[in-house]
Amino acid sequence: SDQQDLSKTNRHRLKDRGIFSMSLKGKVAIVTGGNSGIGLAIVLELARQGANIVIDYISHPEATEALEKQVVALGDQAIGVDADVSKVADLEKLVAAAVKQFGRVDIMVNNAGVETRTSVLDTTEAQYEKVLEINLKSAFFGTQIAAKQMIKQGDGGRIINITSVHEDWPMPGNTAYCLAKGGMRMLTRTAGVELAPHNICVVGVGPGAVATPINLSTMTDPALMKKLDDAIPLGRMAQPEEIASVVGFLAGDGASYVTATTVFADGGIKQSSPGL
Repeated sequence: SDQQDLSKTNRHRLKDRGIFSMSLKGKVAIVTGGNSGIGLAIVLELARQGANIVIDYISHPEATEALEKQVVALGDQAIGVDADVSKVADLEKLVAAAVKQFGRVDIMVNNAGVETRTSVLDTTEAQYEKVLEINLKSAFFGTQIAAKQMIKQGDGGRIINITSVHEDWPMPGNTAYCLAKGGMRMLTRTAGVELAPHNICVVGVGPGAVATPINLSTMTDPALMKKLDDAIPLGRMAQPEEIASVVGFLAGDGASYVTATTVFADGGIKQSSPGL
């Protein structure tokens, strides 16, 4: 597929530049929502850099098993954990599974997310609760529980929140999602300040439009795709690997002084202008 070809091309390009080091060798990462979309790409990127991975999922166990095999083929270890990140007890189970299997947690990636594509006038209470619990509550308590484990270990860590350009940029017709991502923005900033004395860096990654299942309704409509591509200065959606590579950088030693902020990978969409 085009996506696989692009991914392969990017990998070769990075390898040629000597970027594909095993900089995360011996590290242990948890990725929520890790068996599809951006989460899956993050799992593979962290594994390529040498990390052992705990893959959180709530559906498609067969996809998780296939991903575990890919991680093992890269020379690392992985376990899948069926956990609903909107529940604190399940987040505790995730961290406990990492500690039991690998002895520690170094990197927590709060990636799980959903949207309802509903406006402030038509969002139901159930839709609101679902989006806020899966996107924001999970990131809050994922940060809390992972940070407590990292503090216990005593040598710092990285917490990476996958937010969106919509933590800052309105998306009419998707209000609960924007609200959740805006909350993740302030979680990242505030927790980053609070946890800095423990050498725990908290960083957001804000993707723009990415070719993943969450954007299928746009990707299958040629008119909508043209409208979207025209709005992006780089002229195209991102591939999941292009977001994962940013996460890989932020998880490594090269980002040791980055905290309490968001790194946007959006092809320039937030800055696009009609030039009138």
